[in-house]
Amino acid sequence: MYAIIETGGKQYKVEEGREIVVEKLDAGEGETVTFDKVLLVKGDSLKVGNPYVEGAKVTGKVEKHGRAKKIIVFKYKPKKNYRKKQGHRQPFTRIRIEKIEA
Repeated sequence: MYAIIETGGKQYKVEEGREIVVEKLDAGEGETVTFDKVLLVKGDSLKVGNPYVEGAKVTGKVEKHGRAKKIIVFKYKPKKNYRKKQGHRQPFTRIRIEKIEA
């Protein structure tokens, strides 16, 4: 059984027991989070939402918070002596999916 959920403006395919990395959520480590925006559930039958499946929810446990590897954002304009170097580390939350209810 798997489901497609929406969180942080992105869609994720989730299965029970798997870990996913999503945009940072306001939940402490070890807390349980519930995703109500379920777009699709595939078990014995296929349920597709319009836009969301009614009564479906996915629960998971927050494993840890972290920050991704640094990326360098470098902007410049040729012949104008304009250079701008900036780094960015995107915060994330790692979640273990515990249950899919449809």
